[in-house]
Amino acid sequence: MRTLLLALALTAATPALAQANPQIDYPAFQALTASVAQARATRLIAFDAFKAEAAKPGTLLLDARSKDAFARGHIKGAVNLPLTDFTAESLAAVIGASTDRPILIYCNNNFSNHRSPVPLKSAALALNIQTFINLVGYGYPNVSELADVVDFTDPKVEWVTG
Repeated sequence: MRTLLLALALTAATPALAQANPQIDYPAFQALTASVAQARATRLIAFDAFKAEAAKPGTLLLDARSKDAFARGHIKGAVNLPLTDFTAESLAAVIGASTDRPILIYCNNNFSNHRSPVPLKSAALALNIQTFINLVGYGYPNVSELADVVDFTDPKVEWVTG
Protein backbone atom coordinates (compact mmCIF):
# COMPACT_ATOMS: atom_id res chain seq x y z
CA MET A 1 0.00 0.00 0.00
CA ARG A 2 2.85 2.37 0.90
CA THR A 3 4.45 1.80 -2.53
CA LEU A 4 1.15 2.54 -4.27
CA LEU A 5 0.69 5.77 -2.29
CA LEU A 6 4.26 6.79 -3.08
CA ALA A 7 3.73 6.08 -6.78
CA LEU A 8 0.52 8.13 -6.78
CA ALA A 9 2.22 11.03 -4.99
CA LEU A 10 5.14 10.97 -7.41
CA THR A 11 2.81 10.79 -10.41
CA ALA A 12 0.90 13.82 -9.16
CA ALA A 13 4.15 15.77 -8.79
CA THR A 14 5.44 14.84 -12.25
CA PRO A 15 4.90 17.28 -15.13
CA ALA A 16 2.56 16.02 -17.89
CA LEU A 17 5.33 15.95 -20.49
CA ALA A 18 7.32 13.50 -18.34
CA GLN A 19 4.46 11.04 -18.90
CA ALA A 20 4.15 11.56 -22.67
CA ASN A 21 5.58 8.13 -23.54
CA PRO A 22 3.35 5.38 -22.08
CA GLN A 23 6.26 2.92 -22.34
CA ILE A 24 8.36 4.92 -19.87
CA ASP A 25 7.14 5.26 -16.29
CA TYR A 26 9.58 7.26 -14.18
CA PRO A 27 7.27 7.54 -11.16
CA ALA A 28 6.95 3.74 -11.09
CA PHE A 29 10.76 3.51 -11.29
CA GLN A 30 11.06 5.89 -8.34
CA ALA A 31 8.55 3.84 -6.36
CA LEU A 32 10.36 0.60 -7.23
CA THR A 33 13.71 2.10 -6.24
CA ALA A 34 12.28 3.24 -2.90
CA SER A 35 10.73 -0.15 -2.21
CA VAL A 36 13.94 -2.03 -3.07
CA ALA A 37 16.27 0.07 -0.90
CA GLN A 38 15.48 -1.64 2.40
CA ALA A 39 15.62 -5.14 0.91
CA ARG A 40 18.94 -4.43 -0.81
CA ALA A 41 20.51 -3.33 2.48
CA THR A 42 19.82 -6.80 3.91
CA ARG A 43 21.15 -8.61 0.81
CA LEU A 44 24.73 -7.33 0.84
CA ILE A 45 27.09 -10.19 1.64
CA ALA A 46 30.78 -10.44 2.46
CA PHE A 47 33.19 -12.03 -0.01
CA ASP A 48 33.58 -15.37 1.80
CA ALA A 49 29.80 -15.81 2.07
CA PHE A 50 29.44 -14.71 -1.57
CA LYS A 51 31.88 -17.41 -2.73
CA ALA A 52 30.19 -20.03 -0.53
CA GLU A 53 26.77 -19.14 -1.96
CA ALA A 54 28.15 -19.18 -5.52
CA ALA A 55 29.34 -22.76 -4.99
CA LYS A 56 25.86 -24.01 -4.06
CA PRO A 57 23.95 -25.95 -6.72
CA GLY A 58 21.28 -23.85 -8.40
CA THR A 59 22.80 -20.49 -7.49
CA LEU A 60 23.37 -18.15 -10.45
CA LEU A 61 26.40 -15.88 -10.43
CA LEU A 62 25.27 -13.10 -12.76
CA ASP A 63 27.64 -10.59 -14.34
CA ALA A 64 25.64 -7.74 -15.88
CA ARG A 65 28.64 -5.89 -17.33
CA SER A 66 29.07 -5.56 -21.09
CA LYS A 67 29.88 -8.64 -23.15
CA ASP A 68 33.27 -7.13 -23.96
CA ALA A 69 34.17 -6.50 -20.31
CA PHE A 70 33.00 -9.99 -19.36
CA ALA A 71 35.09 -11.53 -22.13
CA ARG A 72 38.17 -9.68 -20.83
CA GLY A 73 37.67 -11.00 -17.30
CA HIS A 74 35.11 -12.25 -14.79
CA ILE A 75 34.71 -14.37 -11.68
CA LYS A 76 34.86 -18.09 -12.44
CA GLY A 77 31.39 -19.56 -12.90
CA ALA A 78 29.71 -16.26 -13.75
CA VAL A 79 27.13 -16.04 -16.52
CA ASN A 80 26.91 -12.85 -18.54
CA LEU A 81 23.74 -10.98 -19.39
CA PRO A 82 24.46 -7.27 -19.88
CA LEU A 83 22.06 -4.97 -18.07
CA THR A 84 21.23 -3.31 -21.39
CA ASP A 85 19.92 -6.67 -22.61
CA PHE A 86 17.57 -7.27 -19.66
CA THR A 87 14.04 -8.13 -20.76
CA ALA A 88 11.54 -10.54 -19.21
CA GLU A 89 12.44 -13.04 -21.92
CA SER A 90 16.24 -12.74 -21.72
CA LEU A 91 16.18 -12.98 -17.93
CA ALA A 92 13.95 -16.06 -17.99
CA ALA A 93 16.28 -17.68 -20.54
CA VAL A 94 19.34 -17.12 -18.32
CA ILE A 95 17.79 -17.54 -14.86
CA GLY A 96 15.33 -20.30 -15.62
CA ALA A 97 11.76 -20.96 -14.58
CA SER A 98 12.13 -20.30 -10.84
CA THR A 99 11.80 -16.64 -9.92
CA ASP A 100 13.12 -17.60 -6.45
CA ARG A 101 16.43 -18.90 -7.79
CA PRO A 102 19.32 -17.46 -5.75
CA ILE A 103 21.14 -14.83 -7.83
CA LEU A 104 24.47 -13.27 -6.90
CA ILE A 105 25.68 -10.06 -8.51
CA TYR A 106 28.89 -8.03 -8.61
CA CYS A 107 30.18 -5.10 -10.65
CA ASN A 108 33.27 -3.02 -11.42
CA ASN A 109 33.00 -1.25 -8.08
CA ASN A 110 33.60 -4.51 -6.22
CA PHE A 111 37.22 -4.50 -7.41
CA SER A 112 40.11 -2.40 -6.14
CA ASN A 113 42.10 -2.73 -9.37
CA HIS A 114 40.42 0.23 -11.15
CA ARG A 115 41.65 -0.84 -14.57
CA SER A 116 40.27 -2.77 -17.51
CA PRO A 117 38.08 -4.75 -17.41
CA VAL A 118 36.78 -3.24 -14.15
CA PRO A 119 37.33 0.54 -14.22
CA LEU A 120 35.79 2.31 -11.25
CA LYS A 121 32.35 3.79 -11.91
CA SER A 122 30.73 6.70 -10.11
CA ALA A 123 29.59 5.29 -6.75
CA ALA A 124 26.03 6.55 -7.22
CA LEU A 125 25.89 4.86 -10.63
CA ALA A 126 27.53 1.54 -9.75
CA LEU A 127 26.10 -1.26 -11.88
CA ASN A 128 25.07 -3.29 -8.84
CA ILE A 129 22.42 -0.70 -8.01
CA GLN A 130 20.68 -0.81 -11.39
CA THR A 131 21.10 -4.58 -11.66
CA PHE A 132 19.52 -5.16 -8.24
CA ILE A 133 16.60 -2.84 -9.00
CA ASN A 134 16.02 -4.41 -12.41
CA LEU A 135 16.11 -7.98 -11.16
CA VAL A 136 13.62 -7.25 -8.39
CA GLY A 137 11.50 -5.20 -10.79
CA TYR A 138 11.35 -8.14 -13.20
CA GLY A 139 10.18 -10.40 -10.36
CA TYR A 140 13.39 -11.97 -9.03
CA PRO A 141 13.47 -11.18 -5.29
CA ASN A 142 16.25 -13.59 -4.26
CA VAL A 143 19.20 -11.37 -5.23
CA SER A 144 22.32 -10.95 -3.13
CA GLU A 145 25.12 -8.53 -3.86
CA LEU A 146 28.83 -8.69 -3.14
CA ALA A 147 29.45 -6.09 -0.45
CA ASP A 148 33.24 -6.14 -0.38
CA VAL A 149 35.94 -4.59 -2.52
CA VAL A 150 38.45 -7.24 -3.62
CA ASP A 151 41.52 -7.46 -5.82
CA PHE A 152 40.82 -9.59 -8.88
CA THR A 153 44.41 -10.87 -8.82
CA ASP A 154 43.75 -12.51 -5.43
CA PRO A 155 43.57 -16.27 -6.14
CA LYS A 156 40.51 -16.58 -3.86
CA VAL A 157 38.53 -14.46 -6.36
CA GLU A 158 39.15 -17.04 -9.12
CA TRP A 159 39.31 -14.41 -11.84
CA VAL A 160 39.12 -15.78 -15.37
CA THR A 161 40.76 -13.75 -18.13
CA GLY A 162 39.73 -13.92 -21.75
